[in-house]
Amino acid sequence: MIKKFELDLSSKITVFGIELFRVKASISFGNVKEGELGGYIAKEGNLSHSGNAWVSGNAWVYGDARVSGNAWVYGDARVYGDAEVSGNAWVSGNAWVYGDARVSGNAWVYGDARVYGDARVYGDAEVSGNAWVYGDAMVSGNAMVSGDAMVYGNAWVYGDARVYGDAEVYGDARVSGDAEVSKLNDHIVFKNSWSSGRYFTYTRSNQKWRVGCFYGTSEELIKKAYQDSEDSGRHYEAYVNFVKTLEAPDDK
Repeated sequence: MIKKFELDLSSKITVFGIELFRVKASISFGNVKEGELGGYIAKEGNLSHSGNAWVSGNAWVYGDARVSGNAWVYGDARVYGDAEVSGNAWVSGNAWVYGDARVSGNAWVYGDARVYGDARVYGDAEVSGNAWVYGDAMVSGNAMVSGDAMVYGNAWVYGDARVYGDAEVYGDARVSGDAEVSKLNDHIVFKNSWSSGRYFTYTRSNQKWRVGCFYGTSEELIKKAYQDSEDSGRHYEAYVNFVKTLEAPDDK
């Protein structure tokens, strides 16, 4: 394999006792010209020689982190630990991606965002502002997480969903479709304690329920549940009525 970059040993910085070296393009590829200086990495393994992946600006990639495919890490971004940035993903601004986090597909993490732990951001998803995505959380599809929002635990934000403001989506919550969550009571997570033990989510912005593969209105949920069984229908109908009771004051 032809090496597309080399480490400029004369241009280095020391970060937390770790030496990082500026990368220099050995050949032209993608939008990078031969001889162009990039950002800083700790070792060749941090940046793939294949594809158009690149680290530029004052970005740092170190530890066992890896940037591959056509991914770009630039600005003042930091990627470290065992994190991976791949596909056509971008990490920029002051964003940090670390731990065992994965950013892939056409995803973009920017601003002062943090993605860490075992979190996954992929598809065409965006994480920006001061948002944090961590734990085993996933953000995918065309979803956007921004502002001071936090998505963590086993939560999943996907579809065209938007999570922003001071919202926290956590646990086993599923925010999907065209839902918008910007504050604490914009979504409610319940547990099916009568049969499957799985969790299901109601989002107020579009008044829809995510129950496993089902996604729809209250009426559609009740109808589907009764088709499954009388017991299931009665339980889901009770939760739907409970939510209607909670929302009643806002309708006055």
